[in-house]
Amino acid sequence: MTNGIFALIESILVKYSLVTAFAVVALVVWFSYWASARFTKGHLHGSAIAIFIALLAAGFCGMLTKGKQGVADIAWLSGVGLLGGAMLRDFAIVATAFGVKLEQFTRTGFSGVLSLFLGLFVSFFLGAAAAWAFGYRDAVSLTTIGGGAGTFIIGPVTGTALGASSEVIALSVAAGLVKAILVMCLTPFVAPLIGLDNPRSALIFGGLMGTTSGVAAGLAATDEKLVPYGAMTATFYTGLGCLIGPSVVFVIIRALVG
Repeated sequence: MTNGIFALIESILVKYSLVTAFAVVALVVWFSYWASARFTKGHLHGSAIAIFIALLAAGFCGMLTKGKQGVADIAWLSGVGLLGGAMLRDFAIVATAFGVKLEQFTRTGFSGVLSLFLGLFVSFFLGAAAAWAFGYRDAVSLTTIGGGAGTFIIGPVTGTALGASSEVIALSVAAGLVKAILVMCLTPFVAPLIGLDNPRSALIFGGLMGTTSGVAAGLAATDEKLVPYGAMTATFYTGLGCLIGPSVVFVIIRALVG
């Protein structure tokens, strides 16, 4: 009787795997924000905890199933593969970009525009330098991993456009996740040292760091009023990175490495 009930529940979860994925992600996010408020008083943002839980779950499920898609290799969690796939990722980028007004960004003047381009190119080339140090020599891999050093969205978008291998794209995502978590966790501590206490500095900070989730979470733990400003330039960063990564940056890196 009990086995029959569990089999019925599993069949429903598998049949509606995308709905199951939304429910599981919502549960993880709810727990993460509760843990953040309960145990860290908001200093370690819920987004950072949620990403950490997701990485642990992916690693554990990978060892358990011997698969290559993390939790998506489990039948009733297969919807996570679609929820976190390229289609919904690109939809999120477009939806976020539509919420940004160019005239608001231009109010930061030259310093805001400079921070955006400086943040992008520094991230790309530092990421490419790290990839070179670990033995990657082709322009496609260097550009893709460099994009991941920008954000975990720019990396896979760039890699997909250039035809990078799944291994390299995965590395770019990992690089972006590490950066996002570091920005989330360290922003409240460095904010007093860099004068991150007003909208203008938040706009410049978002342009330099770029990772929207990291900047938003870090600023939320610093001063919630600064979140829209940092997130706005960080969103431009992501969109611009997806545009110039497979084009301008790739051409430059290809010219440098041959």
